[in-house]
Amino acid sequence: MHGFFLLHVSHTHGLQKHSADARAFSFIKILNLMQNMSHPPQMLFVENVVGFEVSDTHDQLLEVLSSLNFNLQEFILSPLQFGVPYSRPRYFCLAKREPMLFQNVSFNSKLLRTPMCLSQTVNSASQDSDHRTEEELDRVCKPVKDFLVKEADGGIHNETILQDYIVPLNLIERWGNAMDIAYPESKRCCCFTKSYYRYVKGTGSLLATSENVKCVPEEKLGISSLKELGLRFFTPREIANFHSFPSSFSFPDHISLRQQYAMLGNSLSAAVVGPLLRYLFAEA
Repeated sequence: MHGFFLLHVSHTHGLQKHSADARAFSFIKILNLMQNMSHPPQMLFVENVVGFEVSDTHDQLLEVLSSLNFNLQEFILSPLQFGVPYSRPRYFCLAKREPMLFQNVSFNSKLLRTPMCLSQTVNSASQDSDHRTEEELDRVCKPVKDFLVKEADGGIHNETILQDYIVPLNLIERWGNAMDIAYPESKRCCCFTKSYYRYVKGTGSLLATSENVKCVPEEKLGISSLKELGLRFFTPREIANFHSFPSSFSFPDHISLRQQYAMLGNSLSAAVVGPLLRYLFAEA
């Protein structure tokens, strides 16, 4: 079994502090340790936020990998490119130490914004997605309603929704103009952060639940109209669905609702990471 490192490095790009950001220290420490290992890992998988690719921490990553004779391929990919109506673009770096090779060596040392070279590990709907317009991506993506928990499947009951997930009117009055609204027929929703459910501004989309409601751009919705949409937070199970977690996934009973949202906000998209890992482990 080859030595393998999976580095899920959260927000080392930070607030434009680059390597000076304290959250990058552990990542840089690992890079320094790798150079002194008698048996460095043979494969490396790095995930980070978009923006990492232009940071000086990224420069240090490339320098270390080059000194250890790694071939690498870099990607910026989103679940939208894999048919999931979830906008969560992330940076990924795959690296193999020589003499190991990638199946598509022509993409070495390139930053790719398409899953095209993963064609053997993803379905045809995902290929050539770098050339797709937003309208074409929308046609590829499933609607949000396909990712909602249904009561018939042992899901949430109306009383629970009203109690735990409905957006309070005072929050709509205060932050309504800053809310991102998703509808059951929508083909995308915004990235959910670890602060989702605690805050409504910039933390993820809210779901309009009123029957017969039509999709209306937020800029055309007044506060009174927003109150009529029956806005609620997406449940943790639904966010797990957007992350393409299996139906068997669940949190232990002692994990609070806010903790569930926080952990999901820091998690990975299985729809994106799965094909990348299969590609990384595939033999040339």
